[in-house]
Amino acid sequence: MHPLQLLFRASHVALLLVFCQLLVTNKAQEDTRKLIIMDLQMPQTAQANDEVVVKLTVKTELRECMVIKTYLISRHPIDGPFNYRFTACLCEDYPRTFYWDLQTNNTVTIAAVVDIVRQLKICPHNKAVMPIKANHFHMIRTLRVN
Repeated sequence: MHPLQLLFRASHVALLLVFCQLLVTNKAQEDTRKLIIMDLQMPQTAQANDEVVVKLTVKTELRECMVIKTYLISRHPIDGPFNYRFTACLCEDYPRTFYWDLQTNNTVTIAAVVDIVRQLKICPHNKAVMPIKANHFHMIRTLRVN
């Protein structure tokens, strides 16, 4: 009976509550939401002059929307739709997918770029956030031409 009385003493109960509060607070302060999630899909190889489709899907885990600008870059010039730049509103519940068609005779390294920008009239009611730390993201892939 004596150990049971010690268990219910105010000091032990208070210590247990403080410990539990620390565990909950530390877990709540953990921010594991990802700002930008990119999925770049394109073939690894192609024949010379074949048309290749590059597909970029962009998602976010933020609750707020943001304005993004997406484009492709390469050290070797590629004409046509490769140079198109897309601007869109990216929200947690509405991922965006972009497509580019390209033709090349040479092996090229392509970077898909997503910039978070400040631009009006893209997101509904002009409500969008700008991150403080990072606003430039990219993925790099190589297309080998046979």
